[in-house]
Amino acid sequence: MSAPSLTAVQTSMKSVFTCVAIIGKYQSPEVAASVVSLAGFLSSRGLAVLVEAETAAAVETGDFEIASYEQIGARADLAVVLGGDGTMLNCARRLAPFGVPLLGVNQGRLGFMTDIARGTMLDGVASVLGGDYTSERRFLLNAEVWRDGAQVFQALAFNDVVANKGDIGRMIELEVKVDGELIHVLRADGLIVCTPTGSTAYAMSANGPILHPSVAGIAIVPLCPHALTHRPITISDQSTVEISLLPPHEAPIHFDGQQRFDARAGDTVRVARSVHSITLLHPPGYSYFAMLREKLSWSAFPRQ
Repeated sequence: MSAPSLTAVQTSMKSVFTCVAIIGKYQSPEVAASVVSLAGFLSSRGLAVLVEAETAAAVETGDFEIASYEQIGARADLAVVLGGDGTMLNCARRLAPFGVPLLGVNQGRLGFMTDIARGTMLDGVASVLGGDYTSERRFLLNAEVWRDGAQVFQALAFNDVVANKGDIGRMIELEVKVDGELIHVLRADGLIVCTPTGSTAYAMSANGPILHPSVAGIAIVPLCPHALTHRPITISDQSTVEISLLPPHEAPIHFDGQQRFDARAGDTVRVARSVHSITLLHPPGYSYFAMLREKLSWSAFPRQ
């Protein structure tokens, strides 16, 4: 597959979308005013509006149609996500099989994937509706847990798949292979396998590399390894990573920090690029490096 691309799109101010879904931060009354305001704005432009069911449960949405993720996937040609990166991760996994583009309005903290500020929400959404945006495709990971030759769990991850020591106070031992070849036997607190999108999340905190979204790679980042020679490594996005828990060690496996599976000794986690991808829409003026400068304070001068 080709690397993710960033494509500029410009058309007339007539909306290039006809049905827009609104998805808010899970059970968050704080986004209520934004949801209602955005729904009214979209409706006033003659667009069909769907409010995701769990969002509607926390918000007084009036007469707007309530829809499940499956209904959104079947009908919407744009989903506006109100929340932080956690909300975006959940939406990405659930809508990836349907190919619905996502546009993020930041109601959280850092917001690496939610580009539009709450205070400029309507202006930003209006620009995108008029076709003034950039479009970027990003891939997800497919993870499977295998036990005694049978698959016992499967999940998608937009950010990362993490095996860690859980509640125990000691390191675990993992055998790590790429495309069937042994990379190392790792004694550590755990291991992160991440996409370029996830490289600015947990992996960055573990001193992993930041991967530009256009890089067709997967990063493997050890968590507090016992040997200083265990370093992060970036591999092709066409490769398969296998993580085997060496007995007697067990470990929880986390998917975007939102799903969990408790793996047993001898289990193997297989991680590879998913057949699904997500299209993120960015408002006018978006720049990945400008986003990093802002979120990571790269341009800030030290205080005297």
